[in-house]
Amino acid sequence: MNFLNIEYFLVAAKELNFSKAAEKLYISPQSLSTHIAKIEKELGVELFYRDHPMRLTYAGEILVKYGQEILAKKNQTLDELRDIADSKRGKLSIGISHTRGLVFLPLVLPQYHEEYPGVEIKILEAPTAKLEYALSNGDIDIMISLTPFSDENLETVELCEEELLMLIPDKIMDTCFPGRQKEVLDRLQNNLELSLLKDCPFLLLTTGNRVRTIADKVLGEHSVKPNLLLEIDNIETLLELSKKGMGITFYPHSLQSYSNSQKFQGFNIVEVPYGKAQGIGVGYLKTRFLSQAAKEFIRMLKEVIQ
Repeated sequence: MNFLNIEYFLVAAKELNFSKAAEKLYISPQSLSTHIAKIEKELGVELFYRDHPMRLTYAGEILVKYGQEILAKKNQTLDELRDIADSKRGKLSIGISHTRGLVFLPLVLPQYHEEYPGVEIKILEAPTAKLEYALSNGDIDIMISLTPFSDENLETVELCEEELLMLIPDKIMDTCFPGRQKEVLDRLQNNLELSLLKDCPFLLLTTGNRVRTIADKVLGEHSVKPNLLLEIDNIETLLELSKKGMGITFYPHSLQSYSNSQKFQGFNIVEVPYGKAQGIGVGYLKTRFLSQAAKEFIRMLKEVIQ
């Protein structure tokens, strides 16, 4: 039983339709059927019930489980051997949020590409939850996001601390607190009296985003149920809408630090302490081999950020 036969079987087991599986494999259904028949003859078991709808036999279910492990071990072995042969070549898949990608990747990728021109780089931009799923599924090698990560199977390399900022546009201060702008801002910045903002409009990221989760907890701890005007996925769009005076929003300090200061003109900024230590870090699976290309990327990223 060779690796190719196992790969063909796993695709067939996923599709449970030889025609669809063959189409994905770019071979004919007859050729796929021949490969499956060879495995069944070699193992002495049937892997599929070929009635309609097609189903896996118990033997087929067992082969799915161990076949995936066999191919994973094969790929890990090849990765390590290639890494030994030439650390200047290979592939690196990086997962990062849209906004952090906009800020951090230009700081490190040009230098990295100059030193490792033979490494093929792929970028997946998505929220943290999707990045963790992609990492556990083997779709990316490393992810860059807020720490601590929720998945205990991830190894973490801390890059920097993270704080949350509340951005209150001048227009909101003028509308909600006429004649009291300085007094209210002092109370917010010195005592974090968030209850002052209970009637103000808020613009927040959609539920599930880490920044939104922290913002909800902070507001809840101060018994503030926000007057939610708008929810949106993109934090940069949220920032621009807030800047126009539509509402108060939250923004990570690390992104503000690396952004043009003019971007935040017209905002009153309040630092928002949060009980749990937050940071920006690189995560990768403890059980997977981390290539030299990935290690070098992490090293360069740490040097740039720290």
